[in-house]
Amino acid sequence: MELRGKTILITGAGRGLGAAMAKRLAARGANLALVDLDDRGLVAVRDACRALGARAETYSANVGVEHDVVGTFDHVVADFGRLDGSIANAGILRDGLLVKAKDGEVTGKLSLEQWQAVIDVNLTGVFLCGREAAERMIRCGNGGCIVNISSLSRAGNFGQSNYSAAKAGVAALTVVWAKELARHEIRVNAIAPGFIKTEMVAGMKPEMLEKMAAGIPVQRLGEPDEIAATAEFIFTNDYLNGRILEIDGGQRL
Repeated sequence: MELRGKTILITGAGRGLGAAMAKRLAARGANLALVDLDDRGLVAVRDACRALGARAETYSANVGVEHDVVGTFDHVVADFGRLDGSIANAGILRDGLLVKAKDGEVTGKLSLEQWQAVIDVNLTGVFLCGREAAERMIRCGNGGCIVNISSLSRAGNFGQSNYSAAKAGVAALTVVWAKELARHEIRVNAIAPGFIKTEMVAGMKPEMLEKMAAGIPVQRLGEPDEIAATAEFIFTNDYLNGRILEIDGGQRL
């Protein structure tokens, strides 16, 4: 796909990986539909994209709510006249042990609210965005490319039953959709980042960050633009389909 003039929708675009991907694609000439609940962050990213010469518009939506997602995709196509790409990046954390216990006494457990909140955004949100993106791409008749953001945690991470399950589900959806949508000239791939320097990670204690980096073969955390570069590669390589690209510095060897 030639990015110049193409319309790409990005969820979770107000900061972190979403913001980095938006700016990189804007620099390549893509038009951006930026989706998030963080209005302040969205405006800053929109302005940065416009400064790079791209057309960029903002949309407020909760990706876990069907009505929000359907309406947002309708508005994007109405505004831009087409949809060529979609990145399902929005995500949240609600970490916790399945059961906390000490000396045989249970002191806590992962609540249904914690479980459902993450599933709603990180898995159902990806499903809704993928479904609506595919429908609009088919109607527009230009094919397209869908990128889902999974995670290294899909293999199972301590204290992340909800997050790991959601990200494993995203990886599975990616493969299914790649098979189903290829006949419509729509490719579907996913990125599974390892530990990346985002706002979420920046709040951790320095000693914890050092410990994390020490466990990565390249001895450092990844940069958001390294994930953005991967998204660009996926969009521009028309033979790449149904793959989950692990960008983790060799952590999962």
